[in-house]
Amino acid sequence: MTSPLSPIPADSAQTLELAIILPTLDERDNLAPLVERIAATLGGTGWEILIVDDNSADGTADEARRLAMSDPRIRVIQRIGRRGLSSAAIEGFCATAAPFVAVMDADHQHDPKLLVDMLACVKSGEADVAVGSRFAEGASMAEWGRPDREKLSSMANTLARKLTGVDLTDPMSGYFLLPSALARAMVPKLSGIGFKILLDLLATSPTPLRVQEFPMKFAARLSGESKLDRAIALDFLAGLYDKSFGRVIPTRFALFGTVGMMGVGVHLAILYACILVLGTNFGWSQTVATFGAMTFNFWLNNFLTYRDRRLKEPGKLFWGWVSFVAACSIGAFANVAVATTLHDRGLHTMAAALVGIGIGSVWNYALSSRFVWGRY
Repeated sequence: MTSPLSPIPADSAQTLELAIILPTLDERDNLAPLVERIAATLGGTGWEILIVDDNSADGTADEARRLAMSDPRIRVIQRIGRRGLSSAAIEGFCATAAPFVAVMDADHQHDPKLLVDMLACVKSGEADVAVGSRFAEGASMAEWGRPDREKLSSMANTLARKLTGVDLTDPMSGYFLLPSALARAMVPKLSGIGFKILLDLLATSPTPLRVQEFPMKFAARLSGESKLDRAIALDFLAGLYDKSFGRVIPTRFALFGTVGMMGVGVHLAILYACILVLGTNFGWSQTVATFGAMTFNFWLNNFLTYRDRRLKEPGKLFWGWVSFVAACSIGAFANVAVATTLHDRGLHTMAAALVGIGIGSVWNYALSSRFVWGRY
């Protein structure tokens, strides 16, 4: 069913002023009502909507194309093999000619009516960035009905302010507006990791940005389920790590290495359980522990390190595990071979072991990134 939107003048392209980026994942039923709300707020011309969809299984991209057939103000970017709100916003920044750009959720939790005042504020030069805040005076989250998430959001905001020096009530907001040129100027230095692109922008800017907050009534989701899961907290920490140390050690490799260290503990626990509890010999115990640790590492890397490329279908999970075991087996061989050679040539035992571990880790990371989580 076609949305009853206002007529579009022939010269609408010349009056384009604002682009609204909607990062989406399984938001099919929310799109048409949200387009109507935006049109009712902004009028007939001067804006466009960029729906950046992460290849949703529910046909969100197809629904967006259906809406675009009757409304040229709607455009669609369907991403294959790329996921994440931050990177979706970045692609939106680079895909519009509008002088101003806004990012908002597609689930109706952000009120489009704020766009008018936010645009006027930034357009007048009063602020560089306008932010819809859940915690500013006059804001409300009563309609959301999630006091647990409200508390987590408040804690994350406190941590973000302390680590970045950003003096805002809601630096974790997903609803904001700024000049497109300003956003694009920072794109090369943005991490694109996680789901809090505003925090990334504020922390990346070479000079402090002038920010004006607008209290909003944070509403309940209209349709569908929240995409937030337990990995969101780790996603947030990964984003903070990337801004602090990501230029030295890539964030994904740091996560991969952290998982590997945890895997060592799992390996030793299984090894001693087999020997002391089951009474198996060292060879069998070591084999079981090795495969157990590899399985643990695969699961945690799939959940955390490669969250944006997560394998979910049973078939892909199985072959992903097989590929991961194969990759780690090659890495283990390289580890032992290099360490043994260096030790035989006189290098200290600990130094030789650390070099072997380092080479094995880089090898495993490279093969896993390409052949386990890259092929899908």
